[in-house]
Amino acid sequence: MARKKKHPEHVNHERWLVSYADFITLLFAFFVVMFAASNADKQKAGQVAKSVQSAFTDLAIFTPSGKKVPLYDDPGAPSSASSVVGTMSNKFENTQVIPGGDKADQAKPATIAEVKAQIEKALQAQLENKSVRVTSDERGLTISLSEAGFFSPGSEVLQPIGGDVLNQIVANLMTLPNPVRVEGHADNTPIHTARFPSNWELSTARATHILQYLINAKVPPSRMSATGYGEYHPVASNETPEGRASNRRVDIVILGESAQKLEPK
Repeated sequence: MARKKKHPEHVNHERWLVSYADFITLLFAFFVVMFAASNADKQKAGQVAKSVQSAFTDLAIFTPSGKKVPLYDDPGAPSSASSVVGTMSNKFENTQVIPGGDKADQAKPATIAEVKAQIEKALQAQLENKSVRVTSDERGLTISLSEAGFFSPGSEVLQPIGGDVLNQIVANLMTLPNPVRVEGHADNTPIHTARFPSNWELSTARATHILQYLINAKVPPSRMSATGYGEYHPVASNETPEGRASNRRVDIVILGESAQKLEPK
């Protein structure tokens, strides 16, 4: 019986297409992932990164003189701590709180009289040019910041030069536990802008702006309160330009013992 002739096996020359298709699929998936990653919310990522860096700065891990690596070069990412907290960044350092002294001295709270003397010494130049006034009465210690030295007319934003003065005040606020009230005042000149319909809004906005600065400088929020009095608590006559200038102010009031008894519990 004759053997059946064997036909030669057909060679498949297109098997490489299977591997090629797998490679193209993986390459497509890779670029999809890369595209999604490149379009992440850079604003939120920048805020998180900036918040961490700001926290390290407040803890003196990063010093102001040290070199900071830019977090992002994208214009949508925040470039300063002020864009994270929503207010003016301050330059207060924890090392400013108590200048020298041993631990026993640091644990002992200062008195209002001692704080008054320290502030008058630190702010002698501002007291002489009358941009700052320091007074004491039955309420406690009042540090008055005039509009001329700290704010532009009709604005609640603290001028950069005012930050140095506030840092000196903060350093002394840290040495005693008394409650602190921030009070905004204005003169009787009417104001009506898109942002501030009246002196009530302007005086309140200035008080809360200073309050936020103090909180950012680590003054405990539980000690703080803010209010706006408009033009209704003047310290001088509104009949003269000098008097009106004196009335446009923000008072930082360190409450004494008698005033603390009247505070809400």
